[in-house]
Amino acid sequence: MSHWGDDAVNHLQALLRIDTTNPPGDETPAAEYLADLFVKAGLEPVVVGATPRRKNVIVRLKGDGTYPPLLLNAHLDVVPVELSRWTHPPFGGEIHDGYLWGRGAIDMKHMAVMSALAVLRLHAEGIKLTRDVIFAGVADEEAGCDMGSKWLVDNHPDLVKAEFALGEAGAFTVRLNGAVLYPVAVAERGTVWMKMKMEGPPGHGSLPRTDNVVGRLGRAVSRLATTRLPHHRTGVVERYFRAIAATQKAPTSWLLRNIYVRRIADLILGKMADPGIKAATWAALSNTVVPTILRAGQKTNVVPGMAEAELDGRTLPTQTAADLIAEIKKVVEDDVEIEILRDMPPVEADPDTPLARLLMDALRRAHPGSTPVPYLMPGFTDAKSWSRLGTQSYGFMPVQFPDDGVRFGDLFHGHDERIPVEGLKWGTEVLFQVVRDFAGRP
Repeated sequence: MSHWGDDAVNHLQALLRIDTTNPPGDETPAAEYLADLFVKAGLEPVVVGATPRRKNVIVRLKGDGTYPPLLLNAHLDVVPVELSRWTHPPFGGEIHDGYLWGRGAIDMKHMAVMSALAVLRLHAEGIKLTRDVIFAGVADEEAGCDMGSKWLVDNHPDLVKAEFALGEAGAFTVRLNGAVLYPVAVAERGTVWMKMKMEGPPGHGSLPRTDNVVGRLGRAVSRLATTRLPHHRTGVVERYFRAIAATQKAPTSWLLRNIYVRRIADLILGKMADPGIKAATWAALSNTVVPTILRAGQKTNVVPGMAEAELDGRTLPTQTAADLIAEIKKVVEDDVEIEILRDMPPVEADPDTPLARLLMDALRRAHPGSTPVPYLMPGFTDAKSWSRLGTQSYGFMPVQFPDDGVRFGDLFHGHDERIPVEGLKWGTEVLFQVVRDFAGRP
């Protein structure tokens, strides 16, 4: 029996015990841990970064150059935790109830381990390659990629330039009315972070007034938080819903095929009990805007003359930041100034390349009876950076989940993040087979 699955568990435990919470990040120890694995195998990794504590690790396994490289990528930073809300220590790397617990277990240190082991196994087994296989473990994805993939593309594009990339997030088990689905990301929404400002007359807090800028901003934020923006039909989302519809019985199949009809979408969303699935469906149909930060005033008894909110906006393929801002202003119905803080346009890969077809076939073989479906990643990933080099990225970091009620999507940035041990071993084998079949010489 292969030892690679057990190796994946052991190395992921080690990585989870390295605290790379961003901010501040401090990903260098994790990068050095992975680099040491490559050095011990006789490979020559490169560890580089914008600062000593924010380094990335890259290693290349050379092919014969018949085809351009394949990039396997994962970010090494993780989001903060609320320690008191965790059942087991978030940086303990402990195994309980068949799961390996820790911040980053799903998002996405497991992909770093699986990808690194794929490279090491190709090397150990002496597989001849028709294309270079590159692994990049990068910093700072959770805060916008500035220290990681963006920095590499800006400063060392030769290290990471590839025809295709496999990364976050897809190829995890989803169950729907008896059907077993594996979403594979072939596109991701754009990210538009904004600051919305309102101005009004200042005054004394003892005197109520209807034009209080804090109240006006509060009403605007409330409307943005609860209003579904207009639907936009996109090819990737239409393929996604049609693929799911084919696995369902009537009337669900009919509803999914017609979900772009607003009243049908209202009906479907209104009946969804799972808030995570509801939010993901909403995000597939519309641009979205989520208020995240509020600022106003300096003194309790002074009505401020200005109030502002920071907004996390996301745009569908074909939509722009300008399109989103126009939709926001229609909802707010007030005089606001909107400043764009960061604009990362949507990215989309061809869903019918040889690699895309191989990904789908690999999942069907690994889980007989399942249905892989192409989907739109609601958040942003390092694919935003790789796309600047012409790379087509697919969200493919396979994990098989048991039918025990634990949902992959709920674990992203959530309390008690964890990964099924057997599902990790399964994914390690699936990823290796994909890389071997795509990059190896027949």
